[in-house]
Amino acid sequence: MERAMWRAVVLGLAVLVGAEVQAGNWPAWRGPRGDGTTDETGLPVRWDRETNVKWRVPLPGPGNSTPVVWGRRVFLTQAREGGQVRSVLCFDRSDGRLLWERWVSFTGDEPTHRDNPYCSQSPVTDGERVVAWFGSAGVVCYSVDGEELWRRHLGPFRHIWGNAASPVIEGDLVILNCGPGPRTFLIALDKRTGETVWRVDVPGGLEGGTSRTWIGSWSTPVVAEVGGRRQIVMSFPLRLQGFEIASGRELWRHEGLGRLVYTSPVVVGDVVVGMSGYMGPAVAVEVDGEGGECEVKRLWEHPRNPQRIGTGVVADGYLYVVNEPGVAECIEIGTGRRMWRARLGARSWSSCVLTGDGLIYNVDQQGETFVFRARPDRFELVSRCPLSELTRASIAVSNGELFIRTYEGLWCVGGGAPR
Repeated sequence: MERAMWRAVVLGLAVLVGAEVQAGNWPAWRGPRGDGTTDETGLPVRWDRETNVKWRVPLPGPGNSTPVVWGRRVFLTQAREGGQVRSVLCFDRSDGRLLWERWVSFTGDEPTHRDNPYCSQSPVTDGERVVAWFGSAGVVCYSVDGEELWRRHLGPFRHIWGNAASPVIEGDLVILNCGPGPRTFLIALDKRTGETVWRVDVPGGLEGGTSRTWIGSWSTPVVAEVGGRRQIVMSFPLRLQGFEIASGRELWRHEGLGRLVYTSPVVVGDVVVGMSGYMGPAVAVEVDGEGGECEVKRLWEHPRNPQRIGTGVVADGYLYVVNEPGVAECIEIGTGRRMWRARLGARSWSSCVLTGDGLIYNVDQQGETFVFRARPDRFELVSRCPLSELTRASIAVSNGELFIRTYEGLWCVGGGAPR
């Protein structure tokens, strides 16, 4: 236990091991490290529809995906015509001007939920290419200037609530959690060609059914140093798992999650936290990779929890997460002890963002962002910033600006007004 707590405390070192951080860019759904953290400080903490907004551009339809940012470009996925057209949009970050749009068509039958529009997966970029997964419409890769480089059809995906896991770029690989539904698998594609490097089939579940048969993972893969080895960490139905990056070989697994998983795993040092959705359990394990084989020890379990869709962040050994009902909580990583809970605003599907000066940002479904401090002793609200537009996306951070996607528009906050 002491070993686990110590490793949790040294998060600031652990997240940097083996990871190349692109300062100022937000290349993936959860940022440059894939954990929702940024080193940036002095970000805006006060805005509304009229104040401290650099620009807002209307979007052609609803969507849950988060923008990603590289240099002067902002990339976003977008569905039109009831999902028959699925696009990557590229905007100029200086003024929101649309630079290009590339799309694929899909006329097949793919179910989803009204709260989960098609193209809920966020894109990912490495500064040379941008990759998007469009579910049954396939995976597409464009240059940052909009030239199509490759396209892969991975087959149909059917689940009553659709799909939403975002792709991850690690080295020369694009890693995808493909599912949920009867066909579910973890796959690595060559980012230069789109060819399959490896694939691991995962037990799937019915595309619909009763509450007793619903099963699936909407979890985006996390690549992190765990147990002395850089690996892929996944939250799947009923279990946490680690996989070798080069081959997809299973390194470890631990049973204990629920049948439905929406959040991504949270990794801090050798500790992995998985949180189920739909009132399911949360578990934390410690992975020891010394001696070649990985050994896994459970640290704690919360058997029944509120619905969780957004993923939390870790600061100084404490996990901060906002549950779907709009309640923030702080949990000690090493012990599972709940330090505090606080009601924010409306329901929230957004994942948290942690800044370099210890501020946490989370936006609720009414478009109001709550900024509070990462402190375990008590909840401290810094500000509430309303945009009054429905959103189920997360916030992207880049070079002092915040990018917020709503069902009506894309906002850039940070126009030089009060911070």
